[in-house]
Amino acid sequence: MELNSAVKFGDENLKKAYHELESGKFEDKQLKEWLDRAVADLRKNAFSGIQIPKRLIPQVYQAKYGPLTNLWKYNLPNAWRLIYTIKRDEVVVLSVVLEWMTHKEYEKRFRY
Repeated sequence: MELNSAVKFGDENLKKAYHELESGKFEDKQLKEWLDRAVADLRKNAFSGIQIPKRLIPQVYQAKYGPLTNLWKYNLPNAWRLIYTIKRDEVVVLSVVLEWMTHKEYEKRFRY
């Protein structure tokens, strides 16, 4: 099933960090390109990622963003991960980007 969505950032600091990647080092610019591709995919289909089981949703996200009923990961190149949730607001479906991280950080956060 495909579902178009609007893509938003979980907070202003994350949005600012995303835009600052453009003026960073080569690695930052490369990460920005990967995130741009992920955002484009999420706009086409909110279910582009892999759903994380509810029992594995870290408390840090619940505390920061309120009760989350779903959490998804989108695999980026070089083992980076984009973490997002899907919200529905009557007629608009939102993919809300919560964080991106390296695979090592992802394993630590999700206790793999």
